[in-house]
Amino acid sequence: MGSHALNLALRFILELTALFAMGYWGYKQSDQWYRFIFAFALPLAFAIVWGVFNVPQDPSRSGNAPVVVSGFVRLLIELFIFTFAALLIYKSGFAKYSIVFGIIVLFHYTLSYDRILWLIKK
Repeated sequence: MGSHALNLALRFILELTALFAMGYWGYKQSDQWYRFIFAFALPLAFAIVWGVFNVPQDPSRSGNAPVVVSGFVRLLIELFIFTFAALLIYKSGFAKYSIVFGIIVLFHYTLSYDRILWLIKK
């Protein structure tokens, strides 16, 4: 179920939402010109972490692992990024949306129980 096309599409939307939340929060941190740096640097850093630290042969990803990590570490990275995004949505003044985002993330991981079990065993 974790590799089902609809669940992968949901995961992609959640990833984009998390990156957008980071960029929005970064942009709102200043009225100066460097707010653009915050708006792009924070999501870029997390996108790099998301894309580089992988488990080899992860069925929900391309299978490539530029930096190999255990399944448990990968799961912690994902949960940290989604939790951090929910916190930034909350800090941006959208408390209800942060709760909705968190519930949808939990729904996604519930649907991905087979992937989570696979990651824990890796």
